[in-house]
Amino acid sequence: MIRPELRDWAARHAELLIAGAIALAGLWLALRGGWFFGVLGGLALLVGAALLVGAIRRLPFRRAVASPGMVEIDEGAIRYYGARTLGGEIALRDLVQIRLLMVAEHPHWQLRNQRGEALLVPVDAAGAEALAHAFTALDGLDMGAVALALQHLSSGSATMRTVWTRPH
Repeated sequence: MIRPELRDWAARHAELLIAGAIALAGLWLALRGGWFFGVLGGLALLVGAALLVGAIRRLPFRRAVASPGMVEIDEGAIRYYGARTLGGEIALRDLVQIRLLMVAEHPHWQLRNQRGEALLVPVDAAGAEALAHAFTALDGLDMGAVALALQHLSSGSATMRTVWTRPH
């Protein structure tokens, strides 16, 4: 009944739509009159706005699966199971640098640990959107800057960006 492209768009933007609905419901409730509904609506509006900011920052991480392999995050470790190339595992606590770079016309995450080993993970591999949640645990990482770097790399205006380096 629903067109496939509309269903795919709604699935990709579901978090954004829900956060917007919460903010709008809070605004509606705040405008109902009275101090009780004003306070309750204002709180709902603040929660919706906070969720909306997070959803907007995570939106670039949600992509259609276009690269082989699968990303898994379990117990503080990022694992990439490559279909054509070797995969690997790197612990979040061992990360010292995260870069976005183009490899064979596809954007990849380059995750480097303390020993200098690097793990290349395609941005559009299955499960790669979970990296957004894993990266938020890193000290000093600016998700807004990461989202902007993803957009620049996807548009072709950049070939490599360092998005995070462990503070000394």
